[in-house]
Parts: sequence; C-alpha cells; structure tokens
Amino acid sequence: MAAPYVVSAEELETVETLIGRHLGPTEWFEIEQARVDDFADSVLDRHWIHNEPEVAARGPFGGAIAHAHLTLALMPWFGRALIAFEDGEASLFYGYDRVRFPAPVPVGARIRARGVVRDARGASGAVQLSVEIRVEIEDADRPACVAVALWRHYPLELFNHDAL
Repeated sequence: MAAPYVVSAEELETVETLIGRHLGPTEWFEIEQARVDDFADSVLDRHWIHNEPEVAARGPFGGAIAHAHLTLALMPWFGRALIAFEDGEASLFYGYDRVRFPAPVPVGARIRARGVVRDARGASGAVQLSVEIRVEIEDADRPACVAVALWRHYPLELFNHDAL
C-alpha cells in the first residue's frame, strides 16, 4: 500500500493548515466476485446485477457490478491508506456530509481513492477532518463514488491503552 500522508503534531495544533491538502492516490484494489458475494450475504442484498454474473452479462452494464454500498464500506480502508497521525491511531469515523455514486464498479475492476481535506477544526476535544474522497475506477471517465467523510482524531492520552 502507498504510504499515507502523516499529520504531524504541529499540524494538529494549527489544523487549518491541513485545509486543501491533497491525499493519495492509494494503491489499486480489485473488486472480486467473491467479495461482492460476501458483501451481499452480510447485508442481505442478493440481486442478479451483483451476484449472478451470467444473468448480469445480459443486463445494462454487460456484467456484474459491485453494490454501491460495498464501495462506500471501503471508505475506512481508503481513509487509513490516505492519512495517518504521527501521534498514533486515535481516529474515529464520524459520518458523511455527502455521498454520490456517479458510475458503477464492474466486478473485476480495480479502484483506488484520492482525497482533499476540505475542512479541519477542533470539535469536542478532537480534531475533526472533512475529507472529500473520490473513488476512481481504472480506465473509467467517471468516479465510482464521491463522498465527504468526517473523522475525529482524539488525543491518544484520552484513551486507556490497557483497554485497547
């Protein structure tokens, strides 16, 4: 995996300096049929467009496609691949401001992510980052997903390390 951008302790003290920072791209990640099938089983959403490749080949996309929510479910992995913190891992996912799925991800395609820090500020004893993440499909004109993800990074000393 490509090394994530590492936020220094100094940047955490003046978080506004992170705004506009470009992140990535990550390494390519292949979307395999087995992953799509496992995702379908875990969320109880089996549909021919995702899980029946022979039938999907006759459908509107010429083959099976990944669930849009599978792409979205990869955001924590992409986030860790895009950004890290010098003082250690104490970040928690907080939510999304906006999510769109401009293009389907064909099974067998490779995807990767790029990000831009849109906002960074103090919030409830943490630093909240708002990062626009674009999930690209290899050799495609449109992204699979564009989401504004929110993470809160807490000072590591707030956590009881023995309990982690």
